[in-house]
Amino acid sequence: MAKPLKDNYDQTYLRRLSKEIAKAEPAFPSQKMLKFVFDREWEQKELKQRMRHITRALKQFLPQDYGAALNVLKQAAPQFGGFEAMFFPDFVEVYGLDDWEPSLAALEHFTRYSSSEFAVRPFILQDSKRMMRQMKSWAASKNEHVRRLASEGSRPRLPWAMALPEFKKDPGPVLPILEKLKADPSEYVRRSVANHLNDISKDHPDLVIDLAKVWIAGKPETRWIVKHGCRTLLKQGKPEALALFGYHEPHALEVQKFHLTPKKVAWSGEIQFEFELVSQSAELGQIRVEYAIDFVRQKGVTSRKVFKISEGVCSASAKFYRCRYSFKPITTRRYYPGLHRLTIIVNGQEMAERQFHLLSETDSSN
Repeated sequence: MAKPLKDNYDQTYLRRLSKEIAKAEPAFPSQKMLKFVFDREWEQKELKQRMRHITRALKQFLPQDYGAALNVLKQAAPQFGGFEAMFFPDFVEVYGLDDWEPSLAALEHFTRYSSSEFAVRPFILQDSKRMMRQMKSWAASKNEHVRRLASEGSRPRLPWAMALPEFKKDPGPVLPILEKLKADPSEYVRRSVANHLNDISKDHPDLVIDLAKVWIAGKPETRWIVKHGCRTLLKQGKPEALALFGYHEPHALEVQKFHLTPKKVAWSGEIQFEFELVSQSAELGQIRVEYAIDFVRQKGVTSRKVFKISEGVCSASAKFYRCRYSFKPITTRRYYPGLHRLTIIVNGQEMAERQFHLLSETDSSN
């Protein structure tokens, strides 16, 4: 089992951090900082709580002058990377909102080694026009991490981050940035643009479809952005989005030999299902095959989740599919017992369905 990310903040990591800081600030009290970090509440803290606690420790023991503290952190930052090192930009997020010029320079520096995508958002909320001017400048940077920040930091629905209601309502200010980066040479940047586009599609589907119609004629890299950026619209079965990629209403297709077992699924068990997709004409053609599960939620309501099985051109007149889905508990989805529904979807159209019961943990053990 993989070690939780929060446990990477251990004694070894914090001692290394203290050592690097002390190179730039010899008077830094390393032992006092370690004692501050590993307090009585440390074990109960989750990942982002630990990150913020380290940020507060740095504030406690670095020079109290904000600019001087930033200079120390900027010297230490190149020795750290990944998600763990995001306490560097977090320091700016917490303590730098009243001092924009050095703060933005520091965020640009820190994002090269970890990411400032969370830390820029309070600045956007405070003054979006000023911040978007900065984002446009970052979008022209020679450094791919800085260019990515221009897109990732302004996503309206960035996971784990505070939302940007202004851009949910009107994404217009971010579109020039996405336009500039849509053919970026870095896949790292292009993936951010695609995810940003997908965020926008949840509030403005027609805008994204109109944009996709223009972008899809561009470079192959941009076509990938369009496809990935339209993934929510494709899963929702939006006809205009599906048509962009050649997936049209399946008039001559049928689902046959559809079997699902078991009909009563034990807690932490799995279902298995199989079916044959048959064309009444010469070939199946261009098809996108998915299945949806209407999961039972609290108070008996249901919530649908769509899973892709395959997509592409099939020259055969029939194709057989066999799939399974596990109800083994995972951190990103919570299951509830009750009547569930599984639906086969082809090119956005529901073709066939079956029902099954997920038993409670108690019933499964009897």
